[in-house]
Amino acid sequence: METLGLPPTLFRSSINFMGCYAAIHGLKWADAICASDPRARVLVVCVELCTLHFQREKTMDNFTSGLLFADGAAAVLVVPDQVRGTGLRLESFHAEVAAKGKSDMAWELSSSGFLMTLSSYIPDLLEADFRRFVGSALDKAGLAIEDITHWCIHPGGKRVLEAIGRSLGLESSDFGPSYDVLRHYGNMSSPTILFVLKAILRQDRAGRVFGAAFGPGLTMETFVAQPV
Repeated sequence: METLGLPPTLFRSSINFMGCYAAIHGLKWADAICASDPRARVLVVCVELCTLHFQREKTMDNFTSGLLFADGAAAVLVVPDQVRGTGLRLESFHAEVAAKGKSDMAWELSSSGFLMTLSSYIPDLLEADFRRFVGSALDKAGLAIEDITHWCIHPGGKRVLEAIGRSLGLESSDFGPSYDVLRHYGNMSSPTILFVLKAILRQDRAGRVFGAAFGPGLTMETFVAQPV
């Protein structure tokens, strides 16, 4: 706040312990604030220091989380629709919890840091449910799969992206920015989806964007946006 020269009356809040889908949750909250106050300017900042939680115990979950997760940070400014400028207009949000996956993707606190559980069944769960989940999100927005130009999918891992591609009947090239971010930065938890979104906007600013991320629960959150 001091570094940016922001006023002491600034309203601040935190979104914690939501994992990889937290950025979308933050965007949803920011969108609601902007809808209620035409003067609002909401800065959503995602910071994840996953390496702080490196575990020394030799378990497969610890190996997997140590290899996959990385540190990262990203930010996005959300303003009311009345504010002119270039960017994306947030059109719709949707969330679901697939409780049958609650033991396959979990995040628990311990005296030695965060303990991650990442089951090898997560790609199978996503492949089985993701098309129905996307259908529900698009129905809510009054859209169909054919209306989506860009797929801003959280790269939880290579197998996750492959499973989602099979579920939606899409090619790996449709998730090019997701694969690129995973290759260059790894899974940074919540900031990752914003890295993918930035990569998409750098390539092409035309057409609707469908974003999705997944976290403990198993929780799935989405957004639909259109360039302006």
